[in-house]
Amino acid sequence: MPVTVLDREQTKDLLRHILVELLEERKPEFQELVVEALEDVALANAIREGRKDEFVSEDEIRAALEA
Repeated sequence: MPVTVLDREQTKDLLRHILVELLEERKPEFQELVVEALEDVALANAIREGRKDEFVSEDEIRAALEA
């Protein structure tokens, strides 16, 4: 099986062509993919931010829920 090697410029052009084709021919699927990626990034950022705070004990959570 032959192997094709692309230089940096050829790779960029190919990727650009693929993205344009996706936008033109499969817009709903591409939009869904972008939204999912953004949601994943937001979730990862929220988790990272949450790890900076102090943890709350289970007793404190129960007390807050019972109040």
